[in-house]
Amino acid sequence: MSTQPTNRRLTLTELNRKKISGEPITMLTAYDATFAQRIDAANIDCILVGDSLGNVVQGQDTTLPVSIDDMVYHTQAVSRGVEHAFLIADMPFMSYRDNVTAANSAQRLMADGGAEMVKLEGGQPVLSQVRFLTDQGVPVCGHLGLTPQHVHRLGGYRVQGREQRAREQIIKDAADLQQAGALMLVLECVPTDLAGEISQQLSIPVIGIGAGPEVDGQVLVLYDMLGLTVGHVPKFSKNFLIDGRDIPAALEAYAQAVRSKTFPAAEHSFA
Repeated sequence: MSTQPTNRRLTLTELNRKKISGEPITMLTAYDATFAQRIDAANIDCILVGDSLGNVVQGQDTTLPVSIDDMVYHTQAVSRGVEHAFLIADMPFMSYRDNVTAANSAQRLMADGGAEMVKLEGGQPVLSQVRFLTDQGVPVCGHLGLTPQHVHRLGGYRVQGREQRAREQIIKDAADLQQAGALMLVLECVPTDLAGEISQQLSIPVIGIGAGPEVDGQVLVLYDMLGLTVGHVPKFSKNFLIDGRDIPAALEAYAQAVRSKTFPAAEHSFA
């Protein structure tokens, strides 16, 4: 399969076609123009400007200190390096606590930052905001499972959805988010079979991070997949810069591994 980028921006329509055809969707995070250019050149489908920048760029213990100003700044930087990938930006902690705040945050990320979609965390508590944003023409990506903005309520960074009640709630939240208008869903740190069930039930693309291979695509934090993370490295990640590769080759190796369905393997997934 060619790793040469197309000569135009990828669209949601094409991402939906990939889901239908079974072609895995590739996604990575980025926080600046230079890495965005490199990711774009590797023909990665989507770039996520993640609030994970709080951890890997700012040196914070959680994503909670990241502000909407931080997100707009980094989204602007990434957008200057993107020609082909579909660009998504995280809405940071408390930037979508009500409909008006959510609309203002989305306006800044899209009109000022250059994002083509915004991502927010949670299920039932954010359905009103998802509906409101959708009604205003804002493409929304949901995020369920391990939601880092809720790390203190969850009791740490742990796998979600193993207990039956929690599993049923995630399934319901996923369906409700789609019904509310979400056009994409990220599942983080959930059992492989749960992620596969949700992916089959939804008509929108489901992207996994620590959710196993039975979803429509994969995303990793850029610094994790390049082996740059200091300290704890998540089980679901893999160092693609190893074996003497340079960064462009590592990015292409990641894209090829996702598309050939050799990543994630069992050791990167949860039962």
